[in-house]
Amino acid sequence: MHHHRLDGLRGSMVALVTPFADGSIDEEAFVNLCERQIRAGSRALVPCGTTGEAPTLSHAEQIQLIGLAVQAAKGRVPVIAGAGSNCTSTTIELVRHAKALGADAALCITPYYNRPSQEGVFRHFEAVQASTTLPIVLYDVPKRTGIALELDTIVRLSRLPNIVGIKDASGDMARAGRLRYLVPPEFLRLCGDDGLVADHLALGSQGCISVTANIAPALCAILHQAWSTHDYRRVAQITRQLADLNAALFVESNPVPVKWALARLGLINGDLRLPLTPLQESHERQVLQAIDDILPAENQVLISPECLAGVA
Repeated sequence: MHHHRLDGLRGSMVALVTPFADGSIDEEAFVNLCERQIRAGSRALVPCGTTGEAPTLSHAEQIQLIGLAVQAAKGRVPVIAGAGSNCTSTTIELVRHAKALGADAALCITPYYNRPSQEGVFRHFEAVQASTTLPIVLYDVPKRTGIALELDTIVRLSRLPNIVGIKDASGDMARAGRLRYLVPPEFLRLCGDDGLVADHLALGSQGCISVTANIAPALCAILHQAWSTHDYRRVAQITRQLADLNAALFVESNPVPVKWALARLGLINGDLRLPLTPLQESHERQVLQAIDDILPAENQVLISPECLAGVA
């Protein structure tokens, strides 16, 4: 195994939204989001994923965002750059750019829409990892991609030198439990579903790439910190506190609710790109209620010394 900046990585990592202004990337808002995340204890920045509206970003914009995240992080936390596509040569190209920009790893989606066989999926990732020295994190979200990533395929991929982990948004806890003992212990198993964080931690996962951390970064960070100190009562408490927010952020396709919420907090202006449309009025109350309920706890954690300890 190569040594890389993801070695020993644990905790809450944020799947960043992409703020727009007049149709272009709002660079200032994005950098401010990055800074807020690092200060609140997020352990990695993940730009250009599903939450970042990657499907509607041009390649130039993806490159722009990855570069901004690297600049904003200033080496304090790793940047895991969304750099996947359903075309192998395009993925290789995006990964090359991510490496050149100074990202610490690339997050690569399973090849959606084409419906490759498991052998095709294996060869896709095999080719991508062979093209680079950048650590590659697999991204499995079958609800969106329409493709399975089978346990055996993950195990095969985990043996390749530059494939260092997986963001698991499959919801398949049985697979997660079995995977744990079939991959090297340092292979990063990251939860990709905010509602299942504690379940994943209980199965030995090292962290979460989170949508909810956009809204409550400190609480998300403390949950992982509590787990690492075996404070399971605190874990249960925070899990319960975050449950309504986790649910509210998925009342419509991500990132529609989370962008609306961030706009309510005055952090971005909330613009989306078609085909995504603004949050339906009928959902506004639920999202607003969830933010209002969580903010006192979030602000409490932010100013308390335990959180500052988590950032150190």
